[in-house]
Amino acid sequence: MNWQGVFPAVTTKFHSDGSLDMPLFFKNLNAQLEAGVHGIILGGTLGESSVLNLEEKIQLTTQTVKYINGRVPVVLNIAEGATRDAIFWAQKAEEMGASGLMLLPPMRYAADARETVTYFKDVAKNTSLPIMIYNNPVDYKTLVTLSMFEELTSIPNIQAVKESTRDISNVTRMRNLFGDRFKILCGVDTLAMEELLMGADGWVAGLVCAFPKETVAVYNLCKAGKTEAALKIYRWFLPLLELDIHPKLVQYIKLAEQMAGIGSEYVRAPRLTLIGEERVKIENIIKQGLEHRPKI
Repeated sequence: MNWQGVFPAVTTKFHSDGSLDMPLFFKNLNAQLEAGVHGIILGGTLGESSVLNLEEKIQLTTQTVKYINGRVPVVLNIAEGATRDAIFWAQKAEEMGASGLMLLPPMRYAADARETVTYFKDVAKNTSLPIMIYNNPVDYKTLVTLSMFEELTSIPNIQAVKESTRDISNVTRMRNLFGDRFKILCGVDTLAMEELLMGADGWVAGLVCAFPKETVAVYNLCKAGKTEAALKIYRWFLPLLELDIHPKLVQYIKLAEQMAGIGSEYVRAPRLTLIGEERVKIENIIKQGLEHRPKI
């Protein structure tokens, strides 16, 4: 598993009646692959995993693995409250042909450090798949500390971290303490260029769902040391990237996908599509971005 590059946290596409829209989902996947993304992440917050049932998650994963056909890794997100449920999905992901896992701390219960580390270890020892720990204390209230990562260094298939602490210097702390033991992928769109320049290996991206070419370009230019060229795109991109750090990021990014021609705004309840002044505001941000879209 190569935990480097741009990994879109893809949205799940629905018809207006709420059923899965796999043809539209594959249309978006094609846009991601054509832009040169390095992996695909299923079942995250953007994927509305919490409102998918078991059969739908299995359908989404198996059909994505088949469609991708080894072109890039397919990573399944695991966000569960019970250890046994997390282990079930880790083993099911392996059975379905996924390439890796993104693993959150236990959901809904505020596990302490010992419980969180034990949870990660229990899941890891029940699968051979490589694992990326999702460290997002802002949204999910559990901080995976440096001392906790120290305990995880002995687990060979825990290999990476989605760094979403909002503290850019945490990239340097991880590097100073662990060298290259853990690959580091930025998980916050509005900090992506900053963290890439500080040595992050990749970017788990949100607005890539609507703007794949621009996202991959920023990554490639940063890694090539072409900072000024990357910065021109990034400055244009920032108002759009800020749609990723709002409680309604799913609705915002899906609307952007629709306006970019590679998705739809349909979401599943309790989420609702945007209306009124809020819709006008977000449409204007997206429209401005589309009208001044840089040539890649």
